[in-house]
Amino acid sequence: MNYSQWMGIYRKSSFRFMLWLSLCILLFSCPEKTVAQEPPQELNNLYARSAVLMDGDSGRVLFGKNEQEVLPMASTTKIMTCILVLELASPEELCEVSEKAASQPQVHLGMRSGESYYLKDLLYSMMLESHNDSAVCVAEHVGGTVEDFARLMNKKAAQIGCEHTHYVTPNGLDGEDKNGAHSTTAEDLAKVMRYCISQSEKSEEFLTITRTMQYSFQEASGSRSFTCVNHNALLSIMEGALCGKTGFTGSAGYCYVGAVRRGEETLIVALLACGWPSHKTYKWTDTAKLVEYGFSHYEKKQFDLGKVQLPSISVHNGVEDEVSVQVLLETQHGKGEILLLPEETIQAKIEMPKMLEAPVNAGDAAGSISCMVGDWEAARFTLVLDRDIERINFRFCLKNVLKEFFF
Repeated sequence: MNYSQWMGIYRKSSFRFMLWLSLCILLFSCPEKTVAQEPPQELNNLYARSAVLMDGDSGRVLFGKNEQEVLPMASTTKIMTCILVLELASPEELCEVSEKAASQPQVHLGMRSGESYYLKDLLYSMMLESHNDSAVCVAEHVGGTVEDFARLMNKKAAQIGCEHTHYVTPNGLDGEDKNGAHSTTAEDLAKVMRYCISQSEKSEEFLTITRTMQYSFQEASGSRSFTCVNHNALLSIMEGALCGKTGFTGSAGYCYVGAVRRGEETLIVALLACGWPSHKTYKWTDTAKLVEYGFSHYEKKQFDLGKVQLPSISVHNGVEDEVSVQVLLETQHGKGEILLLPEETIQAKIEMPKMLEAPVNAGDAAGSISCMVGDWEAARFTLVLDRDIERINFRFCLKNVLKEFFF
């Protein structure tokens, strides 16, 4: 083989090597692209501009569509008004109707200034028929003014964990103040409903009102009588429907928030901007899709604390070198029961110090165990020390020396 043949082989080999090397460099140096997760096929054609399906027990968002987009909420506002009034006043209190309350636009009860109504009756009027005058009347009775009651609403929303909600009116009519427009997100609205049905001390009273199909009452003097009919169609058309509230304004469109319970599982649906006239039924179609998807795809799983191996903690300057921890069964939030897809798992995230300074006392907090589904914390259990450990001191040393010497 002559020189030119050797050079030909070399060039071909070099070319193949350089090509292979270039491909490797491109393969391993290109940045990884994040592929957006496709929505479930059943839910890729929802009418609502913003929607959420939430696990009513854990608070986990199982599905979201523009779930953090800030939008008007119309009369779904009234679930917050109702739970606040139940928490802050007695149902048997009498409410006097002001000029402002009596002047509210339809939908209204038609109350007259100077009349009196029992608080309980006005809550049924507000939640079943969505009467705007009843909402203002109870807000003024509890808060003094609509503005002061709105401040109570915003304070409660912050406590619940609503980060993008601002209340201006107790009935959901459009309003604006120096802090912004009356608005929320689908995720925040679902959080409020979860609080109303399971976290508030007045949850049972709330459910009693919102599940009632028809209610009759009189003005306190007996001069006029009224009958209210529940407009939450879900109560009669869906298995396990628990409660809900509809809403509509020209800017908000049709809105809905509701809860459905089957067995031990509870789902919450929140919809904002779900069509305009003449698309009044869109909210029921979207709700059915979300609920059936949730119950057919998710199942409840319990986090097994018994399988978690907890390391001991070293003790510095203690009469013992280490101390064990135990789980305090009361959780800081959540119960460890979570709705999961079949392929999802719950992971334990342990946070505890590596070393403690003596003395230590039994029952002292020593970290936590978090139940994690991806980066979402479903529940957190507190860890506590299982026994006391004294600090090494002169008295302890003398005692042990004497014990060894004499015994």
